[in-house]
Amino acid sequence: MQERLPIIVGVGQCTHHTADVADGREPLALMAEAARLALADAGPAQLVTRIDSVRVVNLLSAVYPDPAAALAERIELAGGERLYTALGGNSPQWLASRTADDLAAGRIRAALLAGAEAMHTLRLAAKRGVALEWTRGSIRAATIGDTRQGSHPDEWKHGAQMPAQIYPLFEVALRAHERRAPAAHRAHIAALSASFARVAAGHPQAWFRDAKSADTIAQVNAQNRMVAYPYTKFMNAIMEVDQGAALVMTTVGEARALGIPEDRWIYLHGGGDAHDHWHIRDRVEYHASLGMTAAFEEALSQAGIDADALGPVDLYSCFPVAPQFAARILGFPTDGSRPLTVTGGLPYFGGAGNNYVMHAIATMVERLRAAPGQLGLVSGLGWYMTKHAVGVYGTTPPSRPWQRPPRETVQEAVDAIPHPAAVEHAEGRARIETYTVLHDREGAAHDAIVIARLGDGRRVFANVDADRDLFATLERTEMVGAAGHVRMGLDGRNRFYPSGA
Repeated sequence: MQERLPIIVGVGQCTHHTADVADGREPLALMAEAARLALADAGPAQLVTRIDSVRVVNLLSAVYPDPAAALAERIELAGGERLYTALGGNSPQWLASRTADDLAAGRIRAALLAGAEAMHTLRLAAKRGVALEWTRGSIRAATIGDTRQGSHPDEWKHGAQMPAQIYPLFEVALRAHERRAPAAHRAHIAALSASFARVAAGHPQAWFRDAKSADTIAQVNAQNRMVAYPYTKFMNAIMEVDQGAALVMTTVGEARALGIPEDRWIYLHGGGDAHDHWHIRDRVEYHASLGMTAAFEEALSQAGIDADALGPVDLYSCFPVAPQFAARILGFPTDGSRPLTVTGGLPYFGGAGNNYVMHAIATMVERLRAAPGQLGLVSGLGWYMTKHAVGVYGTTPPSRPWQRPPRETVQEAVDAIPHPAAVEHAEGRARIETYTVLHDREGAAHDAIVIARLGDGRRVFANVDADRDLFATLERTEMVGAAGHVRMGLDGRNRFYPSGA
């Protein structure tokens, strides 16, 4: 039924730069601005009366008892459904696909999707000792989506606590899998990153528009310290931004009835969602993502295309390894010769918390409207290469009604794939599966996280004793596969000792 096909009819984005806390804008204000822009982009004033669902992406920089209700009230929408997502950078695309499901099934007529962050203003306020009213709430809204925490206590104990400490583990594993020497791989990811920075330089909403070069991104110095090997600061997602984005979604039938011009319509052709084996220690491997692969395959299958049919793409880019994983699934090069983003990515466009992908979708809509006939793809991920969402978009109607397989069907296939058993404490011979070296805010190496495999195939997290020479060896030499032994320290953490150490 073509009348039930879900479409995006309006998009809005805003970015607010300020050096003055008093000039800062709370996330609700940024969402409201983006929402008004999206409604204006769609056209007809009466569209406001048809919106019966407001859906907000999880906020990190503010606490509101009911963010979706607060947004609806701010822009004077009538009553209706109010939803708020769980944490995760996959949330905007996951939400767009879920909204398409609801529109196609007739559960809603039109929906406003929005999100924003004001981490830049929050940081300014903290530096200057200013209390912000919108951070004082204590009542947190109920959420939809997967609310599980991303880490296992054993991972946390060994220092694998934050994305900046964990994504390098995937990067080093990918480097070893591709048999690229450490220095060559660092140059490779710097060139890839520079290709993202060039795109950000041309985007009017990007936070950084200085088109950093590969040399600037790779060179370690006071402005660009090593954070966790092999990632310098300029390779990390930057969350200290003030940005908002919104989408208006409805159906072909509603759009026609409202008189929304067809040149505003962007059809959803496919949507895929899946997650990996939840904890990092339970992954099948670290040089690829089973959940990401499943989500991409589902979205492309629903769209009835293969990757060769795609025009512009935006592959989630919190750290360089994420778009590399996605590009390998699609068969795209990762040397910067094929654009992998329409925004510039989280380190350069800006990593607006969980809401970056809303900006990617909004930008994709604008790109496709400007070049009718193309198909575009947007991907997002949450936690630690854990939750994945993919969407395919186009200016022409899909060849089939919007209908996705049951979520359980896709996920059960991923969950059924066996993975190595993990142990919390171990003694004995082992080989390194992947690793990273952690640096402090002055750039000095102070610890390393090692994932190792014991002789019987079991997996164990470990650290190493503080040793400058060993840290340097880990950063200069390919140590994936290196032999050694593991034993538990007095602090309850496992230690890995390379052979000969």
